[in-house]
Amino acid sequence: MTRRSLTALALGALLACAGAQAANESAAVQASRADAPAQQRNPREHYTKYEYQIPMRDGVKLFTVVYVPKDSSKPYPFLMQRTPYSAGARAEGENRYGVDWFPRALSPTPELEQSGYIFVTQDVRGRYMSEGTWQEMTPHVNAKRAKGEGSESEDMYDTVEWLLKHVPNNNGKVGIWGISYPGFYTAASIIDSHPAIKAASPQAPIADLYMGDDSYHNGAFMLSANFDFYTNFVPQKNPTTGNKERSRFEYGDADAYDFFLKRLTMSNILATLNAEQRALLEPTIVHDTYDEFWRSRAITPHMKNVKAAVLTVGGWYDAEDPAGPFAIFNAVGKHNPKTPNSLVIGPWVHGGWAGSDGARLGHVSFDARTSEYFRREIQFPFFEQHLKGVKPARTLPAVTAFETGTNVWRSYDVWPPAPAKARDLYFGPNGTLTWQQPANSGMGYDEYVADPRKPVPYIGYAATGVPREYMVSDQRFAATRPDVLVYQSEVLEQDVTIAGPVVPKLFVSTTGTDADWVVKLIDVYPAEYPTPQAERKGNDVPPPSVNMGGFQQLVRGNPLRGKFRNSYEKPEPFTPNKQEALSFDIGPVSHTFRRGHRIMVQVQSSWFPLIDLNPQTFVSIPKAKPEDFQKATQRVFRAPGAASSLQLMVMPAP
Repeated sequence: MTRRSLTALALGALLACAGAQAANESAAVQASRADAPAQQRNPREHYTKYEYQIPMRDGVKLFTVVYVPKDSSKPYPFLMQRTPYSAGARAEGENRYGVDWFPRALSPTPELEQSGYIFVTQDVRGRYMSEGTWQEMTPHVNAKRAKGEGSESEDMYDTVEWLLKHVPNNNGKVGIWGISYPGFYTAASIIDSHPAIKAASPQAPIADLYMGDDSYHNGAFMLSANFDFYTNFVPQKNPTTGNKERSRFEYGDADAYDFFLKRLTMSNILATLNAEQRALLEPTIVHDTYDEFWRSRAITPHMKNVKAAVLTVGGWYDAEDPAGPFAIFNAVGKHNPKTPNSLVIGPWVHGGWAGSDGARLGHVSFDARTSEYFRREIQFPFFEQHLKGVKPARTLPAVTAFETGTNVWRSYDVWPPAPAKARDLYFGPNGTLTWQQPANSGMGYDEYVADPRKPVPYIGYAATGVPREYMVSDQRFAATRPDVLVYQSEVLEQDVTIAGPVVPKLFVSTTGTDADWVVKLIDVYPAEYPTPQAERKGNDVPPPSVNMGGFQQLVRGNPLRGKFRNSYEKPEPFTPNKQEALSFDIGPVSHTFRRGHRIMVQVQSSWFPLIDLNPQTFVSIPKAKPEDFQKATQRVFRAPGAASSLQLMVMPAP
């Protein structure tokens, strides 16, 4: 989860106030910090560090680090982060506890550190030096709360009360921020919030693990990312400084595709782990429907009585938590209509706004240092306004979204933007893609044979973990496979801008009793196009060098696990060869297909090992046996009355 500071995936995300949580970040995360702007002064010279065990209402004590400005000539607000990744300072490859150890930076931007705040980082319950019991996505309401378990909003409330009383020279105002799992803690902490909390920024927050965030996308399990995270984020005895250096799972193969395919079934995959590693991973696999395990952990229904101004942040290319920012933004607005509530979505990977300049991803350039713009022009003024009363240069709009393709920032009053109108792109004969419904022609469908023992990969090169660039990666490797359907428009004569959800509306059949339907929206570059130099970020796998002429850039893609087509609680089998209608959301987009480009859609039945394998027989996939994995013939219909299409929210031409 975002909870995931996912090993090979991510982040520059948990930047360092979070020098604290660094011990649990991946090598890729650590290396990506080298791309962040250097802090202009040594925090040790200007701040004094204190460590406290702050008592909660049930007697559990939470370890809390406080950095106080040495200049005591004026009062300061608190700026706080709560984390499961250690409040200790990252030093010499380990998390160090003790007042003599300082992280390289105390804040999400150098401007905040220089402006002066009382910076606070806290180990959440059951992690590192805090007492109590850690829970996966702590349920906000839990009638059967065991001893040591807590509520994040209550723990935040009690912490604020203590800080106001025991840390001198504060101005009585508190801000909260956090990326990834700390983003969830930020959101959960402002429910029924303490009146002193004036500003909160949940960044890449998890909202509901099952519904589009880390664990499941439309019912399909996100295999590689979860395996990578949980095999390293293991349970702890606490309080402890343990796990000083996170170990990495050794695949023993150069490619995760081969590693997982050799094992095929979930039981064989889990057998590669020890009991400690299975303790957190196995429940997310076993609970493969939207049951009480997941419902109790969804935070959005509880986002009420939020008094703080909220700035939610996310990335278009966040592989871990793409749905969370939109869900939190919408929930805060729904339940707290008078609360200042803004959303910023940029061209970033998970936490990329904190750990890189945001100028490019893989081969795709955004023509600007988007992360630096966000940190300086949006995040810094937000906290200055609400915690210090500094009037901002401009009023923050409800939605600030980066439009890829044209590479410009857009401001909207609502999301999706009011001018955007739904239009359908229809699949036509001979791989065509048009705005007109197809007439009767030929068989009226396309078909392919899907073999779960020869699944379609999600990237065209070998890797373990989930390379960050996969969400913009070249799809030409998949377009040539016989088990991938390809539909493509004519060359565009004018720009087409879309802003909003992308919704496949398919008419399908299968010879099996279950099937995955993976739909990808792709931007096809002109045949003549300049080729930039590929970049390598930290330990992240760079995409192989490609000719950008004809590049097929993934814009958005996601699966639907077919048995959940009507309900995520009650799966249903397909009747072999029976035509059925499917409609599902593959995620929001703000993108312009430029004049001279083409729009492409690819449809396939596997995306491996990004998502787990569907046996294509109606079984409980966690319990599936090798003999359950069967070939199936999949049909996608494009006839009148059964015209498969992709619904886009199209902005009017300027």
